Amino acid sequence: MSFSAVSFPSDKKEFYAQLLQQADALTDGIPHPIVNLANTAALLYQALDDINWCGFYLMHEGALLLGPFCGLPACTMIPLNRGVCGAAASSDSVQRISDVHTFPGHIACDSASNSEIVVPIHLDGRVIGVLDIDSPSFSRFDETDEEQLLSLVHLLESRCDFNHIAYSL
Repeated sequence: MSFSAVSFPSDKKEFYAQLLQQADALTDGIPHPIVNLANTAALLYQALDDINWCGFYLMHEGALLLGPFCGLPACTMIPLNRGVCGAAASSDSVQRISDVHTFPGHIACDSASNSEIVVPIHLDGRVIGVLDIDSPSFSRFDETDEEQLLSLVHLLESRCDFNHIAYSL
């Protein structure tokens, strides 16, 4: 199997439709979450313009533990009461932050990051992790990004057997 960089449409809705098709194909028949999260992080990093980090954090002993990602080395453990990721996990809500420097308790893993979106991941109705994407631009993420990244996370929730991961709440 080989892969090459794909060009994406400039229209945002068409872009996400193609991205979701690719994520669907990458995860089809592969229930192991680490494989799917790693490929999804790589796909997002290659496809999304104007981002400097994307990846996953998974629940472990009451905090978020670094999972598959693309970008600079990252914080390995995030308490639920800290940062945008912790806020998304503890409130079970998408956090779309236009200026991370104004976010109380922001954790600056990469000083180049200026905006961020974090989407909770669920298993059996509880948060088990988050998708985290950072950008060096302010206000990089909009409602369309939020809506489509939620669809991507729902795809991962349906495809991944998160029981493969030895996480604990």
